[in-house]
Amino acid sequence: MMDRFTVVICVLLVSCICRTLGQTCEGNCGKTLDLCSCHSTCTSLGNCCTDYREYCVEILPYSGSILGGTDFIVLNATFNNSSEIVCRFHDNIKTEGYVDETSRGHCISPLLYETGWVPLSISSDNGTTFSRTGAWLSVHTGKLDAKFKAILVNSTKWQYYGTTDVRGNLEMTWNTSLVRAERVNIELWGYRETGEPYTDSWLGEWAYLYSLAKDQPNSGSFGFLPKPAENGFSSWELGSLRISSSIYPDGMWNVQAAWTEDHALAWHLEEKFRQNSTVWALDKCVAWDQLENELPNFLSEIIDCPCTLAQARADTGRFHTDYGCDIEKGSVCTYHPGCVHCVRAIQASPMYAAGQQCCYDSTGAQVLTADSIGGSTPDRAHDWGSPPFKKPPRIPGQSHWVYDVLSFYYCCLWSDNCHFYFKHRPSSDCRRYKSPGSAVVFGDPHFITFDGVSYSFNGFGEYTLVTSFAKGLTIQGRTEPVNGTVKATQLTSVAMKETPSDIIEVRLVSGHNGLEVLQNQKTLSFSEQSWMDLHGVYVFSPTSSNVTVMFSSGAGVEVRLREGTMTTTVLLPEEFIDTTMGLLGKMNGDPKDDLALTNGELVQNLTNPEEVFSFGAGWAISNQSALFTYDSEYLFDTFLYAPRHDASFLPVFSIPENPNDPLANQTSEICSGPGSQFCRYDILVGRSPRMGNASKISYQSHISLEEDLKPVISCGWFSPPSNGKKEGTTYLQGAKVNLSCNEGFTLTGPSLRVCQWDGVWSGGDTNCVVPNNIPGIVAGSVIGAAALILMITTIVLLSRKQKQKRRDEQTEEAGTTEAF
Repeated sequence: MMDRFTVVICVLLVSCICRTLGQTCEGNCGKTLDLCSCHSTCTSLGNCCTDYREYCVEILPYSGSILGGTDFIVLNATFNNSSEIVCRFHDNIKTEGYVDETSRGHCISPLLYETGWVPLSISSDNGTTFSRTGAWLSVHTGKLDAKFKAILVNSTKWQYYGTTDVRGNLEMTWNTSLVRAERVNIELWGYRETGEPYTDSWLGEWAYLYSLAKDQPNSGSFGFLPKPAENGFSSWELGSLRISSSIYPDGMWNVQAAWTEDHALAWHLEEKFRQNSTVWALDKCVAWDQLENELPNFLSEIIDCPCTLAQARADTGRFHTDYGCDIEKGSVCTYHPGCVHCVRAIQASPMYAAGQQCCYDSTGAQVLTADSIGGSTPDRAHDWGSPPFKKPPRIPGQSHWVYDVLSFYYCCLWSDNCHFYFKHRPSSDCRRYKSPGSAVVFGDPHFITFDGVSYSFNGFGEYTLVTSFAKGLTIQGRTEPVNGTVKATQLTSVAMKETPSDIIEVRLVSGHNGLEVLQNQKTLSFSEQSWMDLHGVYVFSPTSSNVTVMFSSGAGVEVRLREGTMTTTVLLPEEFIDTTMGLLGKMNGDPKDDLALTNGELVQNLTNPEEVFSFGAGWAISNQSALFTYDSEYLFDTFLYAPRHDASFLPVFSIPENPNDPLANQTSEICSGPGSQFCRYDILVGRSPRMGNASKISYQSHISLEEDLKPVISCGWFSPPSNGKKEGTTYLQGAKVNLSCNEGFTLTGPSLRVCQWDGVWSGGDTNCVVPNNIPGIVAGSVIGAAALILMITTIVLLSRKQKQKRRDEQTEEAGTTEAF
């Protein structure tokens, strides 16, 4: 009892001293002070200032829709009934908070024009001072879990309403807990972009339009019969419905609310649309076509699509699943009929912030707009937006809707005029696509370099896996002993950074049953969102055993947890060729120079484990270059205040061959085929069948990845001949295209074209021509002329014969007369 009392007195004394000396976290969050810390690592180190949680706040939930309206709690901070809470996002967007019946502070998230972490500060004195700080995660509506938004029941009906035979009531539902009220209003908000594109006057605007219903019970559902909007509101063609408490005035900004996803407002368009939606949409389509003719061409600066679905899913540094067409979720591809999966280029193009979308059919072939309405389409505005966001065309979601989706409705869905749309949004084929290089670290630990050299390095320390000075990329790995008795190590953490980006670290949690992700030494939670937009980098973590990091350069790092061990795969695009060094080698296609020391000297004998071990030890990092987080006494003592390579740790270099080893039979059962040496080492030296099995799986996965990323030859899209048609819509090496002509035309040239190894279609030109009848005409003319000549000759001969006959008769008559 006395000891506990002493501890309490000590804490209070330290608190008093800290405050007396100005050692408070008010205004100091993220800093390490002289006597205590306000840095996020202080909770694990146990050296937080006493008011750390009061001023460096955590919130719940920590994320919500970009459209705002999420009510979140300020955890651990102290408020009272007289507190007047104001929440400030960035330095200029304020919302009104409140204190609940349990004295907990609440904030309401605002409507934003950006995604990612937004700085948050909180005032309890009505905005006079903002002493508490934190961060709020703004999320793209398409990436937000359905439980956090209102749902349009039969969304297709909503967006086709007013077209032929689409009538009747519309319905929507929502989780009533999203709006803390007994009665609610249902409001329509519209979005549009004004000003001249690609100038400072180009702005995005959300605005309240009108209410569909007021003072309705908060029952979680609402239905209505739509009618054309009045007072000119039907000119707003994109928007979202908001459910909010009926105590607020119409259109009040930044109140607790549930929003639907943004959608095409077909259901409220003018009467002309309902009378003849096809004609109405065609007029809009033609106007869009004329606008596109005046805007700059962005197609030349977007990345080419991967040639196959396998490549698209493997190139995780540059492409990610398009949530509107996901093979993992049943391939519901509303805008891409005939496709099973689409991906989007992760990065927007540099100048115009344009996006690329690539779609594939069930055979894994890319679908092109020249062949199908469901083909891959580039985007003037990237659907996910792009930094610095806030203005078109970089506003997440909405800019894409305005310039790429509404026009698809005009030209393709509400009318049959897709040729206008595809003129400006043609699929790019894959002739310029280059697969990334890949390298991997797994097991105890084993390395396969970018150029295919495999080796094992069981050093104990922190090392450079990849560095590229030219690209500003650094990836470091930490290895630790498997346990206290085994002379082998395993990868336990990977830290990485690109210039300029946040530092991302992925490490094993205690117990090795999950992965922990840190951003600039602060742990990230993926309990609410699986995707995060960070500074210069994106992180995707759908489960605690699966993390993918994507940098602006297109470099990707996949970290997977298998059987308690980490596998790390690095993917680098072709721009990194001849720029990389480190334990994963030099990416240039030449395996002979992969194992190079920091001074460029090459390892002479790859079969000598001691020489290879010396090579690995040479890539130990320095204190100045370390990217890791040191948030425990163990990490301080083992790595930060110790040599980064433990020279006293000597691993077992060779696999012991002992038929009496109790693990020998399991080793024979688990380890077979290519790569079995890694599996055998991890079982017989690491003494872990689980690790051996994990290494086997990791090796096989890497081989499959290499197979998926193999370059393929594309001959490019093949057009059918004029007045003809083709059969075949794949254009890779070995693909065949059969050609034929329409009725009344004749085929000249080959009817079968084959894509050859050199990327050129076989055969000469193929054409469809009008049948050629000149020989018949000539023959007929000759025969006719001959017949005419024969007739003339016959007539002449007959005429001469008749004349001769008359002469003979006259001569005979004269002779008779003379005789007479």
